[in-house]
Amino acid sequence: MKMEHYIRAIAGSVILITLILAWLISPYWLLFTAFVGINLVQSAFTGVCPMENILEKVFKVPR
Repeated sequence: MKMEHYIRAIAGSVILITLILAWLISPYWLLFTAFVGINLVQSAFTGVCPMENILEKVFKVPR
């Protein structure tokens, strides 16, 4: 898979998991959901994605 597919899969999973946690545990989990959304928007404009850097360094995922 390409890096872009990994990023989308991770972002979507994190958003769904935090929505479930907000529903079951505490609405404060929605702050983490907002953080993920903000990172997606800023990466669209700047081209810098923190998760991409993590995947490259830790898992050696090619771009």
